[in-house]
Amino acid sequence: MGVAVALGSGAARLFFYPTLLYTLVRERLPGSQRPWFHRIDRAVLLGALPLRARSRRLVEEENVRGVLTLNEEYETRFLCCSAQEWEAMGVEQLRLSTVDLTGVPTLENLQRGVEFVLKHRECGNSVYVHCKAGRSRSATMVAAYLIQLYQWSPQEAIEAIARIRPHILVRPRQVQVLERFHRNVIAEAAAESQQELPETLHQLPTTSTSS
Repeated sequence: MGVAVALGSGAARLFFYPTLLYTLVRERLPGSQRPWFHRIDRAVLLGALPLRARSRRLVEEENVRGVLTLNEEYETRFLCCSAQEWEAMGVEQLRLSTVDLTGVPTLENLQRGVEFVLKHRECGNSVYVHCKAGRSRSATMVAAYLIQLYQWSPQEAIEAIARIRPHILVRPRQVQVLERFHRNVIAEAAAESQQELPETLHQLPTTSTSS
């Protein structure tokens, strides 16, 4: 397993710039159906690397006040704003490093990411959720957000995203962690319902019988 992880990380570094260049070229082709990002709902934008030259537009035009980064540090070091630069623009960044190509966000990181998005959603902000191309790692995170928000199944969440951003690619191992996340969401909802039940019963009117 350790060898597989090492190979995956090495391959990700090797192919990072060629695949990023491919993403840039695909976006700029005439009639391209692969814009850099898509708005998923009022709180979430799903997209590729927020390149430094495009960052202020996200803040000014899309009300982005949170950036959820699924990239490893080397992927954003030279091309994107640092956490300090984001902060200077009034934007909070959360990095949940996940290896490109073969990586799967951990269950803990899915929960942290979803909580981050929901916190900004409650404030009326937008969050830019991204990886390198906005197809796999970040799409998995957005699917977890939709599962938490609507208690959808992983498949329902992925299909909802694909209707907006058709070129996403959520791999089988990523679906597996989403299934675990979904089971936790359903279990938590059931537990909350059980906790509310005694109060509900307590509020029911009592009936009296007269002799």
